[in-house]
Amino acid sequence: MSKLTLSSTYRMPSGFDIPVLGYGVYQTPANIASDVVQHAVKVGYRHVDSAVGYRNEAATADGLKKSGIPRDQLFFTTKIPPRQMNYENSKWHIENTLKITGLEYVDLYLLHAPYGGKENRIGAWKALVEGVEAGKIRSIGVSNFGVHHLDELEAWIKSTEEKEGKGKGGVLSVNQIELHPWLARKDIVGWCKERGVVVEAYSPLVQATRLDDPLIVPLAKKYGKTPSQVLLRWSLQQGFVPLPKSVTKSRIEENADIYDFELTDEEMRKLDTGVYEPCTWDPTVSHD
Repeated sequence: MSKLTLSSTYRMPSGFDIPVLGYGVYQTPANIASDVVQHAVKVGYRHVDSAVGYRNEAATADGLKKSGIPRDQLFFTTKIPPRQMNYENSKWHIENTLKITGLEYVDLYLLHAPYGGKENRIGAWKALVEGVEAGKIRSIGVSNFGVHHLDELEAWIKSTEEKEGKGKGGVLSVNQIELHPWLARKDIVGWCKERGVVVEAYSPLVQATRLDDPLIVPLAKKYGKTPSQVLLRWSLQQGFVPLPKSVTKSRIEENADIYDFELTDEEMRKLDTGVYEPCTWDPTVSHD
């Protein structure tokens, strides 16, 4: 594995690059989002993960614009709301995101969850594909998709390409799912890696519920790091794009300081717990 740094990127199937560490703004109040995003960019983050459902898209984009970093070096993600998955809603949200953020394009637009049934999922995806064709979005993907949802989308993309030509079904670049040592999701990760789809890890810090775990504490001591930094390092070494979230400036800095140590193969093996313990919702198993 080539040595990762805070400025490392991965190439997505779309052909665009995604910074390997993201800054998450889930549950970040809009009145502080601009300030903490500016701080994250100052520290060296270039990738911020928002969503329509977080109600902070405009403030997050404001933080990026005020950071002083050129737009082409910044990466902004947002998502179609989970309960509004259909073509019409998605078209509206894409336009609204551009309007309220003042951005000329969105770097990555995701379907937030596989809800609404097949027809609505595919409709929402079609809206994203059209957004790419219109130059409003650079890359598209999904979030919380299980293997059966990914298979469904892949089959639709293939059949659309057969009928309409290459690229007409859209290019799946990312699947963003909850991932940490107690939820490694090897089936979903394997599906994505086989196809070069980038895997983003949300709740990589297990929402601070495992910071005193006996698997993590000794590693933190050994490397002179915090348990959070050990968890983020695990995520990096799995090849994921972790999205740590914090509104505390010292923690924002701490979460970016994960490039001066590396877990051994044996330590990574010990963190392979084999358990399935989501700390949030789990739409990957939904069958609606």
